Amino acid sequence: MRTGRRRGQSWRPGGKVSARSAASPRRCRLADADAMIERLGLRPHPEGGHYREMWRDAPAAGRGAGTAILYLLRAGERSHWHRVDAAEGWHWHAGAPLRLRLSEAGEGVQERLLGMALDAGQMPFALVPKGWWQAAEPVGGWVLVGCTVSPAFDFAGFEMAPPGWAPA
Repeated sequence: MRTGRRRGQSWRPGGKVSARSAASPRRCRLADADAMIERLGLRPHPEGGHYREMWRDAPAAGRGAGTAILYLLRAGERSHWHRVDAAEGWHWHAGAPLRLRLSEAGEGVQERLLGMALDAGQMPFALVPKGWWQAAEPVGGWVLVGCTVSPAFDFAGFEMAPPGWAPA
């Protein structure tokens, strides 16, 4: 177990992980968002950011049990308000923390902060219930997350909010 600090490392046992250190090459060898997008084969997503489907359950009939994607937001990008007709789990993988905003019926907003600075209130996982509005943005630099949808994601069950819309 490493307990000492290395040059350029701002984390220490019992300390907080800053957005800067969370996005450092120490945490992920490809520190550049464009390099991550290229290396992972991500493509633009309609809600913002870049993604790649990594798994889709292939049922004999009907809708599959689930899907999983890798999803990257560059600094300054955001996942615009949208909702899905299935539950969606967000898994933090690398980079800056992610601010995830949720609204059950378009009134009031709950916020989750995804990342590994547990002592700062971050968690590496958050669940968005079926049909809830959601939006996300990185806090600082780029962020790489995974999104798992169950039952399987279908663009027919995806609704993007009108431009400028936000919960009341």
